Amino acid sequence: MATKIRLQRGGRKGYAFYSIVIADARAPRDGRFTEKIGTYNPNTNPATVDLNFDRALYWVEVGAQPTDTVRTILKKEGVYMMKHLRTGVKKGAFDEAAAQKKFDAWKEEKLKGFDAIRQQDAKAKKDAAAKELEAEKKINEAIAQKVAEKKAAAAAAQAEAEAPAEEAAPAEEAPAEA
Repeated sequence: MATKIRLQRGGRKGYAFYSIVIADARAPRDGRFTEKIGTYNPNTNPATVDLNFDRALYWVEVGAQPTDTVRTILKKEGVYMMKHLRTGVKKGAFDEAAAQKKFDAWKEEKLKGFDAIRQQDAKAKKDAAAKELEAEKKINEAIAQKVAEKKAAAAAAQAEAEAPAEEAAPAEEAPAEA
């Protein structure tokens, strides 16, 4: 039986969510599977992968053939790196402790890269929010200036309307007194 490591689609329309499964090569994409070894969510930045590392490594070493997308996921998660290091241990190039040390150093470097991406994304969002706030402040200042001009014009018009009425009223009273 030829086994494949493939993605099984889930989620709703426009928001795909995948399970990483071990299945017979003849089974349909969303059909029967032997074992579920993880999940993959491409909707986040960076994509979220939850993988049972030991089982994935076992299936790769046994000879299960991953699809192209799953192979990329497994490489990013370090399954193929660990397989390579285990091969070196079997050949006697180094011992198990050295292999684990190399893998941990590689994984730490990968995590730093992911953290840098997250920080860069957060900084970009913060800068965009600051620009938006600044633009909104300028718009509010312009609106406040227009409102102040309208109030000043209305006050001037009211003062002009009251001024002739006051001038006319004393002129009429003055002849009546004399």
